[in-house]
Amino acid sequence: MVMLRRTVLKAGALGIGLAATPGLALAARPRRTRVLVATNEPWGTYHAQPLLAEAARRGWELVQVVPDLTQIKPDDPVTVATLNDVPQADLLVVNGASDWPADVAAALRRLPLAASSLAYLTPVEAPRAKELRSRLELVTAASPAESDVFAKYLGWRRHVRMVGSAQTDNLPKYAPEQDRVLVLTSVTHPDQTGNAAPGTQLLLDAAAKLEAAGKHIVVGLHPREDRTLWEQYEISALGSVPESASVECAVGIPGTVFPIVAAMGVPLVGCVDPKLNVPAYILSVCSSTIDAPEDAVPAIASAKPASRGAVFDAVGPIGGSARRLYSAWHATIQTTRCNLTAATVTSTR
Repeated sequence: MVMLRRTVLKAGALGIGLAATPGLALAARPRRTRVLVATNEPWGTYHAQPLLAEAARRGWELVQVVPDLTQIKPDDPVTVATLNDVPQADLLVVNGASDWPADVAAALRRLPLAASSLAYLTPVEAPRAKELRSRLELVTAASPAESDVFAKYLGWRRHVRMVGSAQTDNLPKYAPEQDRVLVLTSVTHPDQTGNAAPGTQLLLDAAAKLEAAGKHIVVGLHPREDRTLWEQYEISALGSVPESASVECAVGIPGTVFPIVAAMGVPLVGCVDPKLNVPAYILSVCSSTIDAPEDAVPAIASAKPASRGAVFDAVGPIGGSARRLYSAWHATIQTTRCNLTAATVTSTR
């Protein structure tokens, strides 16, 4: 039985066999549909968390495969398992082609495989993308621009299904408060879970300039950011997206959350370090970008929301995105299940 954070699933030879042949697993013992997820940030369960509500609505189970439990908090709502105790499943979804998701795919090589973009990537083919391409049954991304980037990242020349971002499904109503500015951080130091993005010192200095100009700073922390760097300011207890509903503007290191915040109508200013490498569509939702802290105050003063076209290109259709994603996964599961049954029948003739 899968249990949060302290799971010991003991798949064993029989369990691994059933997981590898999902149609047979269902025939042997009916259970809920289960999807495994492996991400480029091996312990980064925050990418799976926005997908939990739709899994619950459908009666599905979403399980993230992680290297071990050392970096999983006891209260994390995302169910996890390791490759040593992976449960029976119907589909494996990877959000990238770095070492961890590629290793998981190799270990679970008989499971149907899909790739779904859950965080921004760069339009350069990943070193291990070739290992995944021949197995992929489905590729999804949020928007037109993200679809193009994800296809190039995977070296994928077939259709990418556009589904939108689940984080836009329940956006709060935008009600800005004067002189309230949200600072969107990235990650200052790389760790086992993932890399860092340059620009933290620029953002710290920009926040200080804004505070000196009379702005109230509230910080939306990246889940892996060093909290101690920002403790002189109010750190949001709500999270970056809910908090953005109350600010007149947001300033930060451009990343995955930028299109989500832009979809709410919040003006964005990007802090761009020369070493920063983000896709153009993320920069396109910024009212402006700055590379010096003294530019922060005038940039905030003149900031305007992104155009509807820029938002759609970056984040895709708004509303119902999680349902579209799960429907795509469901269709893939059904197709591969039918193919497995047909192959089994043919082999017994």
